[in-house]
Amino acid sequence: MTDSLETDAGTASELTRTAPDSLSIAVILPCYNEEVAIGEVVRCFRAAIPGAQVYVFDNASTDETALRASDAGAVVRCEPARGKGNVVRRMFADVEADIYVMADGDGTYDAALAPALVERLYADNLDMVVGTRLDSHGQSLFRGGHRIGNQALSWFVGRLFHHRLADMLSGYRVFSHRFVKSFPALSTGFEIETELTLHALELHLPMAEVETAYAARPEGSKSKLNTVRDGIRILWRLTMLMKELKPLPFFGAIATFLVFISIILAWPIFAAFMETGLVPRIPTAVLTTGIMLLAFLSLTAGLILDSLSRARFEAKRTAYLWYRSVRNEDFHRHPSTYKTSSDEIEKT
Repeated sequence: MTDSLETDAGTASELTRTAPDSLSIAVILPCYNEEVAIGEVVRCFRAAIPGAQVYVFDNASTDETALRASDAGAVVRCEPARGKGNVVRRMFADVEADIYVMADGDGTYDAALAPALVERLYADNLDMVVGTRLDSHGQSLFRGGHRIGNQALSWFVGRLFHHRLADMLSGYRVFSHRFVKSFPALSTGFEIETELTLHALELHLPMAEVETAYAARPEGSKSKLNTVRDGIRILWRLTMLMKELKPLPFFGAIATFLVFISIILAWPIFAAFMETGLVPRIPTAVLTTGIMLLAFLSLTAGLILDSLSRARFEAKRTAYLWYRSVRNEDFHRHPSTYKTSSDEIEKT
């Protein structure tokens, strides 16, 4: 489900008035060599959500990113391990808030729409709102390779989880506290957006998409995303996640392929045996037998790992439910009390 929002900063700010005044919001910006844009990005988010705390996590930049962000009023922290996934893991671990707004520090996302995304999360009691990237004319600004890859990944994931996202690689997202604190964050690079999406889909978390403006980078700012290199990393990470999240379909597909190859190789041998009663090409017969055995081993592995995957799903779901909903009337309090206490659990 995608909603179109044509909202200026003033109107967007009015939307958040329905949320409690005690609602704490953190804007988290992962950055690497973004000295050209980061200062303006911080100022725009501070203006859009006056009560929010803006955090800039500097990913070992070699320019003045940290200085520009600090001068603009952001809380600057450092993550020396290179890679967006490493930064997101650190942000999610270190920052405490009721709602998190995550964006890039390159100035491509419209900060004025952040209050509307926050309001959508709060009003519908969601765990994630994804900002679908569109320009002012409703057209994608991705480079050709990025657009094709994004569409292909979105289609593939949609087929697996029966929930199609228009832009599963968007870096403009709003999260609830319990999403952030229950997210394992295993990725190290740009494949983190894929992991965020699959985490929400696997646990059947309430989520939505909202169309947001997407602008070109300011002059002098360069993209850190490499279409081929990072595309391969995203595909590999997606494959590994599929193995973990849906092992039976994953290994079942491998088993089906091996059975198909084995039958093709075995058919001439079988036909010759039916005609002559002899088994020609003994090496091929041994090969087909081995391939068929591998097919059944793959299927067995899928069945075993599927049981383990269900147990891990239950553990993840339990960890997620350990945190209170953003709409819970007792939620807006000190971060140390976000979790349900053991006394409360015993009472229930």
